[in-house]
Amino acid sequence: MIIESLLDTDLYKFTMMQVVLHQFPGAEVEYRFKCRTPGVQLAPHVAEIRAEIAALCTLRFADAELDYLRSLRFIKSDFVDFLSLFQLREKWVAVEAQDDGSIAITVKGPWLHTIMFEIPLLAIVNEVHFRNAQPQADPGEGRRRLAGKIALVAGHPDLADMRIADYGTRRRFSRAWHEEVVATLKERLGVNFAGTSNVLLAMRHGLTPLGTMAHEYLQACQALGPRLRDSQTFAFEKWAAEYRGDLGIALADVYGLAPFLRDFDMYFCKLFDGARHDSGDPFDWGERLIAHYRRNRVDPRTKTLIFSNSLDVPLAIRLFERFHGRVLTAFGIGTNLTNDLGFAPINIVIKMVRCNGQPVAKLSDDPDKNMCDDERYLAYLRQVFDIPQPS
Repeated sequence: MIIESLLDTDLYKFTMMQVVLHQFPGAEVEYRFKCRTPGVQLAPHVAEIRAEIAALCTLRFADAELDYLRSLRFIKSDFVDFLSLFQLREKWVAVEAQDDGSIAITVKGPWLHTIMFEIPLLAIVNEVHFRNAQPQADPGEGRRRLAGKIALVAGHPDLADMRIADYGTRRRFSRAWHEEVVATLKERLGVNFAGTSNVLLAMRHGLTPLGTMAHEYLQACQALGPRLRDSQTFAFEKWAAEYRGDLGIALADVYGLAPFLRDFDMYFCKLFDGARHDSGDPFDWGERLIAHYRRNRVDPRTKTLIFSNSLDVPLAIRLFERFHGRVLTAFGIGTNLTNDLGFAPINIVIKMVRCNGQPVAKLSDDPDKNMCDDERYLAYLRQVFDIPQPS
């Protein structure tokens, strides 16, 4: 099995799922898979992918895993009790081969019961692809590359305050390689290694599990809130009601930065610990966030900016050098850590496209990241949030 534990996923699936249990238990959703890398032939592997999904749907949380989740300060006891009964169901997932050699994956059902599919499905597709495409992969090349990245940071006095985290579950080369990367970073990166988004690896290696919210949470609120224009503030307010100041990193790119800053007023600036960047120019984003905090009479040096968009270590270092001393920073690196063995990675995503029968979407600062199956809804979303058409 590629996935052997339901903890083998990112922390923000649990933090969002807890909000869903308490705030939106009746929501119905639909997710769709997309491979952004052209020409990738996944159709020959449909049977293998389906077999891995069938195995995934046999898993239940072990008592030790539930005890670990219960030990996290922001996880509530009733949510852990719910997880003790939880199991994914094959009936909510469809995988179909397409005539062009691609695949279509659809997840459709109750949000509370389907939210945990995304990360393991992506990890399954990625590992099935690479174990077929690169069966003779040499981990020695991956170790050489990883050592080079560690050498850029570890032991450098000017980078002593730099914090790098593993965000690479969904597009990892393999489960075994992912664990080796995390163990190596813990051993050799030392204080520069902040932790991992992967809950299972955090538990196994005594690391801090990292994550708050993802795009799907703010997208779903387009259908769950009182009106569309208020959906972003509604999402932040519901989050604050659930966590009471904990897990205070807001995602800034569901509608683009300008609409985020319009909604992220003085109240949210003070309430949330910081924001996460996931599209657009990271240097411009950081400068605009610092200026926004100052306009709202908040000292940016007390807030954290997390950079997580297509990062590698050299870019993270440049960002650290630009913003060090002006704002707190952290860097979540994914594919470049967990899938850099000398082969071109594939860019795959699973995104929510509907909630309660209504289209939902994100309007990223990178237009290529937009994903919606209803152009009329996208046009309406742009109008409501005053977002110009991309040039």
